[in-house]
Amino acid sequence: MKAFLWFVLVTVVVSAWLPLSHCSKKPVGVARKEDVPYIKCQVCEKLAKELHHQVQKKQAEISPKKISEYQIIEIAENVCNLKKTEADWILRIDIVEKGDRLELVEEDSEGQCNSECKTIERACQEVIGYSDTDVAEYLYKSKPDVDSLVNYLCKDLTKACSTKPPPVPKDRTPGEPFVAKSDKEAEMEKLLKSMEGMPGAPGMKMYSRDELMNMKNFGGEDADADDEDEDEDDDDEAGFPSKLGKVLREKESGKGDWKQKIRKGITDTGAKLKKHADKVSYRIQKWWKGKKTASSKKGSKASKSEL
Repeated sequence: MKAFLWFVLVTVVVSAWLPLSHCSKKPVGVARKEDVPYIKCQVCEKLAKELHHQVQKKQAEISPKKISEYQIIEIAENVCNLKKTEADWILRIDIVEKGDRLELVEEDSEGQCNSECKTIERACQEVIGYSDTDVAEYLYKSKPDVDSLVNYLCKDLTKACSTKPPPVPKDRTPGEPFVAKSDKEAEMEKLLKSMEGMPGAPGMKMYSRDELMNMKNFGGEDADADDEDEDEDDDDEAGFPSKLGKVLREKESGKGDWKQKIRKGITDTGAKLKKHADKVSYRIQKWWKGKKTASSKKGSKASKSEL
């Protein structure tokens, strides 16, 4: 039943913001792997600047409390994953052909995610690889400026900028033009990303308000008694109203800010789940790092004993 509630909440919010034509599924672009060597260094430099910016922004949000290492690790883990809000910076970058090279140009707004967007994501993931915890530790302990972070990540740690990129072949097929998103579309996608991975929030098809109101038993009172009991338990736990149909009807008659109530319920529940997941992830990473250190020490001791 939780899955249905999440489904209804998201479809209601999205249908209120976008015309039905925007709710159809768009074709997903595929990364052009052959383009990665031409943009890898530029992606690394932008990645380093974005990491520095997001860490500084997070620190400002929680000030005067000091940002923790696992909060920085979370940023480093998500900054190259387009399913996460930390990677939204990728959506503002266009790949432009300039002679025998490719240049990354930052636009003023987010664009539709096509093959260029996916190519930048892939290059970003290749750069950071398994170095996310290392760069997070460097950010936490050294508190570097932007230039120092760029040198550390792109030259010392990953070698992404250690060599000059090769010239682009003359017969390369140009990429797609940059197409900006509308503000409403960008806001809707951010909401869906914030719900990614939450219990009972699977991938969803979008419906209009009229379609939702005509769904069988939607907001009605003909459901089985057991289902009603379960609905009430789930609603109390998640903090959502038990009669969503009533909420919709109140919205149509202009009563209350239902969108704000729904978003607040999603945000409050998500924040608790996210905080717990952060702590678990941080402890596992610390344990694994300690295990690797112990293993390397045992190996060095064994080598010395053989000598």
